[in-house]
Parts: sequence; structure tokens; C-alpha cells
Amino acid sequence: MPSLQPLRAIAAHVFDQAMILDAVGPLQVFSSVNDELAVRGQPPAYRVLVTASAPGPVTMSGGLRLYADAGVGDWPDLELDTLLVSGGRGVDLAARDEVLLAALRGLEPRIRRLGSICSGALVLAGAGLLDGRPATTHWSRVEQLRRDHPAVRVLGDRLHTHAPEPGPEGDPHLFTSAGVTAGIDLALSLVEADVGVNLARAAARRLVMFLRRPGGQNQFSAFLEPALERAPRLAELLVWIPGNLNADLSLEALAQRANMSTRSFSRLFRDQLGSTPAAYVERVRVEAARAELAASGPDASVGAVARAAGFGHPETMRRAFHRYLGIGPSDYAARFGVTLAPPPSFPSSSSSPSPSLLEENRP
Repeated sequence: MPSLQPLRAIAAHVFDQAMILDAVGPLQVFSSVNDELAVRGQPPAYRVLVTASAPGPVTMSGGLRLYADAGVGDWPDLELDTLLVSGGRGVDLAARDEVLLAALRGLEPRIRRLGSICSGALVLAGAGLLDGRPATTHWSRVEQLRRDHPAVRVLGDRLHTHAPEPGPEGDPHLFTSAGVTAGIDLALSLVEADVGVNLARAAARRLVMFLRRPGGQNQFSAFLEPALERAPRLAELLVWIPGNLNADLSLEALAQRANMSTRSFSRLFRDQLGSTPAAYVERVRVEAARAELAASGPDASVGAVARAAGFGHPETMRRAFHRYLGIGPSDYAARFGVTLAPPPSFPSSSSSPSPSLLEENRP
């Protein structure tokens, strides 16, 4: 069967010490769409390529090598539909590569879609292409993007900034994504825009992935690991909290466990983590509930998930999800193919469970 339209050429641009998953993860999504189309007896939709400063092997993260099909100078001849700039350890040098930056500036008006994966946003920003636009990047590079490129509207808590229509939080032509696996979410969003949600979901299933996360979701685990680095005096407590979400996690109890007065504890927490203890505990509980929803399977009980995460009451969990993730537990679960059983009904408001200790101690 002849193709109804020409193949879309999708290229990942890499450089020395780029993160290999930034390149091959999104490209595999497009390849999986072709696999799904082949099973259905339909022609492929994409031609996937790798570009670099010049054709040939490129040393990627971990010493692995990826072969570039073409160089920057070949871009005009490739008839590219979409170019995705990778991130990784080598991004700082790439962001100062004037040949690359000039090529990106020349390509941008001629290509349908131009994006970045992970810290590749620093390359697009270095070319001046993100000025005045919304952009995100890997959580560890958010402050660098803000500092070095103040004209960029940095949205550090998003997974990606691709959107069907131009708007304050996204764009269909020029976009960015957060760290590593968020590039796969971005690729699925591009596929959905090209060939529809059904093929995007089929590609996700082929990759044994969760269904696509919306771009506006927070980078869920971004605060956990750096918290230990920023707050060495509190590290033991921070490690203890996730395993004891049904314990007394009030301000007084946490301060006592840290062998500090409540005033000193609160001040240290704010100084080192930029958050109140109550807000931090709530975020950890959201993380725990999120993971439980993704792992529970069909017919999980929203009440059981709320209790396991220490929320006590499903409504408390629902409000917390909206604060941090922008969606409720049921909507989140639906993204992962999980069906939540409804929470139990209570005969009257007077017999409903009392708010969690976290809510009582919210500043």
C-alpha cells in the first residue's frame, strides 16, 4: 500500500558525552509507531536519524558509541520534519558551539518542529531560540537555565512544553522537555499530534510503558534526591520519613526526632530545603500515593491508597494531588490504566475522619 504522505524525518542531534537515552528513547517511540503500523499492514510514518557535528561515531554517556547518519551541514538536505537536541554532560560545550548554534538559528524558520530533551534546552537557549518562550529542562539544570538565560520563561516543574496550540505554557513548533524519560513523554505527545491518540497508546504499550503523562505534570521525584544533598544535617530524618508516613509527622514530632527546638528546626528546614516541614511531608505522601496508584493495578481502593500514604482521608489526598500534580488521584490513575474503587461513604460530616496531622499543621 503506498504511503498517503511522505515519511516524516525525525532526527536526534547528539554530541560528545550526550545522554544516550535522550537520543534513543524518543527515536524508539517513533520506531515503535512504525512497528505498530506494519502489524496493521500500513506503511511507516517516520524515518529516524541521528545527527552530530559530522557523520560517524559519537561517544555518548557511559562510553557508548552512537553512529551519526549526518552532520550539521547536512541538515538542509535531510528535509527534516522534527529535530530533537539531546542533553547530557557534554551540553555545556555544545551550548557554546557557534557552528551548531548558527545552524540551529538557520534551521528554526524552516523546520516544522524543533525541540530539546533534558538539558538540551541549554543549547536552544544558547542559540537565542527560547527567548520569551516557555521552557523546561532537567531539574538539576533549571536554575542554570534561569541564571544564564533570563529572557527564557522557565517552567521548571513541567515534563515538557509541547502543546497543540501556542500558549503561555507550550508551543507546537518550538518546545523542550525535562530529564531523560520525559523525552519519551514528549515523543508520545508528538506522535499523538501526528497520527492520533490510538497509535500513541499503541506505541506506549509496545514499549511496556505507562500511558503518556501530560506535559503539565510536575517532575515528580525532582525534589527527593537533591534534598539529601542540600540538607546534610537533616538527611537521616529525610530518609526516615518515607518509610513512616503513618507516624506522627507533626512539626513538634519531627523537631523532637531531629533533637532540635521547633523554631530552630523550622528555620533550618526552610533555609536548606526552601519549604516548610508540613509541605515537604505532604509532597512525600503524594510521591508515595502516586507510586502506589501506578503499581496497584485495576480496582485499587482510593481509601486504601490514602491510608497507606498517611493522608488518612481520600479528600485530603485529592487536594494534595491537585496542589502538586495538577490532577486528582482518579485522573492520575486513569493515565496508567488503573481503575480506582470509590472511597467509602460516611453517614455524616461529623463521623468523617479528622484531617491529617499535616493539614492541622499547615502554615
